[in-house]
Amino acid sequence: MRHKKKGRKFGIEADHRKAMMKNLVISLLTHGRIETTISKAKEMRSLAERVITYAKEGTLHHKRLAFSILHNHQLVKKVFDEIGPRYTNRQGGYTRIIKTRFRRGDCAPMAYIELVEADAIETTTKGDNIKAADLDK
Repeated sequence: MRHKKKGRKFGIEADHRKAMMKNLVISLLTHGRIETTISKAKEMRSLAERVITYAKEGTLHHKRLAFSILHNHQLVKKVFDEIGPRYTNRQGGYTRIIKTRFRRGDCAPMAYIELVEADAIETTTKGDNIKAADLDK
């Protein structure tokens, strides 16, 4: 029984699993949206949200913690300069998982995991339908 055993193992060893999760987070933060299996998306969500929380703090210590996951100075700069400030008013929930299809080869359930766009949130007032994009014009 797996009582109090947290996380998914994916049938691979710990080093391979950690490297896979870090690579998925790097791809997500680089492209903004990736397609992977549902279980991998659910597992990597916590790591991606941790990096974005580091970016919201913005200290040197948090940059070093983010670099230990991302291993890319340009990506750390992008996360701290562009992605982190978008979510200053948000208390978590920076990613969204959307179920898409079943993979053809092994019928694995697939999903998109994407960053929730703080700028694209629609704001409505009573009687008027005003989008946030229309307010900029």
